[in-house]
Amino acid sequence: MFVDQAQIYVTGGNGGHGGMSFRREKYIPNGGPDGGNGGRGGNVILQATGRLRTLAPFKYKKKYRAESGENGTGGRCAGKMGQDITVEVPVGTVIKDRTTGQIIGDLNADGDTCVVAEGGRGGLGNMNFSNSTRQAPRFAQGGTKGQQRTLLLELKLLADVGLLGFPNVGKSTFLSVVTRAKPKIANYPFTTLIPNLGVVEWKDFDTFVIADIPGIIEGASQGVGLGYEFLRHVERTKMLIHILDVSGQEGRDPLEDFDKINEELAAYNADLAGRKQIVALNKTDITPEERVAEVAAAIEELGYEVFPISAATGQGLDALLGRTIALLDELPAPEIHLETPESEEALFTMKKDEPAFSIHQDGDVYTVEAPFLEQLINSVNFDDLDSVGYFQRRLKDAGIFAELERMGIQEEDTVRLEDIEFEYFK
Repeated sequence: MFVDQAQIYVTGGNGGHGGMSFRREKYIPNGGPDGGNGGRGGNVILQATGRLRTLAPFKYKKKYRAESGENGTGGRCAGKMGQDITVEVPVGTVIKDRTTGQIIGDLNADGDTCVVAEGGRGGLGNMNFSNSTRQAPRFAQGGTKGQQRTLLLELKLLADVGLLGFPNVGKSTFLSVVTRAKPKIANYPFTTLIPNLGVVEWKDFDTFVIADIPGIIEGASQGVGLGYEFLRHVERTKMLIHILDVSGQEGRDPLEDFDKINEELAAYNADLAGRKQIVALNKTDITPEERVAEVAAAIEELGYEVFPISAATGQGLDALLGRTIALLDELPAPEIHLETPESEEALFTMKKDEPAFSIHQDGDVYTVEAPFLEQLINSVNFDDLDSVGYFQRRLKDAGIFAELERMGIQEEDTVRLEDIEFEYFK
């Protein structure tokens, strides 16, 4: 089954919490804090492999989560880091963040990797909070959650040459003759629904990879039919071979077909309009020579090279393939333009300088929401005055108390943070 689009959900492992512990030994009854740091959570990594040709595996498994880090323990023992998880995808996979539309990665070669969800940071153990005035901190820092994302995967076939043409012009026949690919061949009124990829092995010619892009209909650039799904596969090719049915046996005008498909290419992606393109006039074995010459002359006037061929008999294939190989040696690889977001999305929204927050008032209840609150609450021992003091200073430094005062909070009003509530006192 050929699948070239998929949606998956990825979650980095959570960071382990820092340990809250004190050294207690036979002759050292009042040892200092020795809580170790929590381990970092594992990352989710996508890796390109040539063993896969389709995104079909992601129809059945859609969720991927890396291992969480372990908590720090006494004796200054750091928690074990969570293991990364590596997910294999086909070469040519483009990775997008579904929420932002940002392109995260473009895996064009076997072995290329991209971290798509970072693991959470491990929290600091209480040994890190000891100083000259606070020698026995009874709190430690909580680990952060791993990054969560919904990803869109798009597979763009990696081929040297793309075959273009309306249905029934003979692309599948051509591909079956010059490669070992075995596309379905019949007089269908519509089109091949699956892009066929094959390696050209013709006589003593050099080999190259060619993709039979399913027939494009008028309006494909606006998504008519399966337009978008098919047009993406021509973006990575160095050049295009445009096959026309010069016989007109399907009741179509080859010159009109030529214009329509090029209009769709230009409308979908302006770069494609300038991609090197040569034209193969197919079915010359059943077409009068005068008609072949007439169509060839009209297209050559537009600046294109034209090769009369018959995919069924092999006539003209040597000249067409020879010129194709010569052009592939001359042409540079197409530039791949990735979408650049207006601003880079932060992997973690917690910042040391000025954490963002919002406050919602409902009567005398003030609900504070901020990405750093969960980690902060996990860091606090609410039975210890030093730890509570640390908690209050963090809220003050973040500007939360100042904003509450600005909103008119009164003493004994309720402040709600995550799952805890407390009464406000100045």
